[in-house]
Amino acid sequence: MPAIGSEIERLIQLLAKLPGLGPRSARRAALALLKKRDTLMEPLAAALEGAARAIRDCEICGNLDTTSPCAICADPRRDGHVLCVVEDVADLWALERAGVFRGRYHVLGGALSALDGVTPEKLNVAALGERVKSGVDEVILAMNATVEGQTTAHYLMDVLTGVKVTRLAHGVPVGGELDYLDEGTLSAAFKARRSL
Repeated sequence: MPAIGSEIERLIQLLAKLPGLGPRSARRAALALLKKRDTLMEPLAAALEGAARAIRDCEICGNLDTTSPCAICADPRRDGHVLCVVEDVADLWALERAGVFRGRYHVLGGALSALDGVTPEKLNVAALGERVKSGVDEVILAMNATVEGQTTAHYLMDVLTGVKVTRLAHGVPVGGELDYLDEGTLSAAFKARRSL
């Protein structure tokens, strides 16, 4: 490999830390940025700097926004009686893109994991309990379909008392073919079957 300057190498190493970018993809991204400094690299650097200064965690739900409370928490059209609990901000954003939920959110900041040392104290569970006490009728657990996500959902079902707790359904996706699904998905779909 040809020798490259330390600043370029630093750029490649930082890009490689982004999800979905390995060393080769990071090298290609760095080269694309360097070739288009005026139209891509400099505006991106300014956007990153502005985002680092302006974006903060919402004091209520844990979402990321330029204001706290965030736009979702401040929206009076949202149903404050229904709370959707997600592991991460990315999950919140995915639900918002789908446009399927008009209540409020609560971001845990991860999922329970004994191997990674993630205990309930390291998640935003205490604040969830306080929010539930303030007039929430239903808590929807929108955990990922992983061992950690399911463990977190079971833990929260035990902790959340005096309120209706529901979970997202798991199973066959719309347009999915049975032959292409893994055994875990098929098992969850079979257990969650319902009358027609």
